[in-house]
Amino acid sequence: MPGVTDRVIAITGAGGGLGREYALLLAKEGALVVVNDLGGARDGTGAGSSMADEVVREIREAGGTAVANYDNIATEDGAANLVRTAIDSFGAIHGVVNNAGILRDGSFGKMTADNWESVQKVHLWGGYYVTRAAWPHFREQNHGRIVMASSTSGLFGNFGQANYGAAKLGLVGLVNTLAIEGARANILANAIAPMAATRMTEDIAPKELLDKLPPAHVAGVVGYLVSDECQDTATVVVAGGGQVYRVQQFQNKGAVFATPPSIDEVGAQWSRITDMSGAEPGANPLG
Repeated sequence: MPGVTDRVIAITGAGGGLGREYALLLAKEGALVVVNDLGGARDGTGAGSSMADEVVREIREAGGTAVANYDNIATEDGAANLVRTAIDSFGAIHGVVNNAGILRDGSFGKMTADNWESVQKVHLWGGYYVTRAAWPHFREQNHGRIVMASSTSGLFGNFGQANYGAAKLGLVGLVNTLAIEGARANILANAIAPMAATRMTEDIAPKELLDKLPPAHVAGVVGYLVSDECQDTATVVVAGGGQVYRVQQFQNKGAVFATPPSIDEVGAQWSRITDMSGAEPGANPLG
């Protein structure tokens, strides 16, 4: 079937912001959507069902098909329940969009272990748990689409977001391996780094910039990544404000040492080691 018609897609954190836009667009395009949202605050505290229920209501009133799920995907049981909701409601699961996230910003010198761990659990562990629960179904049906929500904060860094940035780049590392392991079973894994005005970004970027970044601009890109037509894998795409572009790791020719080099010998070759002119896309030399 073309596009996402009749594909069952579970979207985490879909009660608002970017996740809501993904859910609305995918349902409009014919997907059967599981709207997951814990219903908590931006920092992960609290819970409720109203956010997910409201998005499901919007979808159904527009003629689409959706069900709500309120599980905490930062736990193994919660992620398993999300996938079970898809199976019980629609008989299958074809794609997951790991969008759920929280923020607990602070400079690294003031970063508490709790704020570090809480952010890792939702973003990185949540991405793992949900994908791991869906993985056997993807393999059995020889079809799966995985989208991880990365971030420019993970790709390039951002002051006060050491926990968030580490989790977001960790998801890119997960995507790279899932793409390799899923290739034979037609399981594709990609990452999106959205730039959008949501409650997660409302006090991080200037208002005049956020006004140019409506979440709807990102939804079509995510929709393509979970579509049947998409055949790319291990791709990281930045999207926002009408721009969509790929970010990729590159490597240069570097320097070669015939014997273990001294500190001075490394220093003498440092400009050659770090010169990226003529660099090419990188690859794992051990893979």
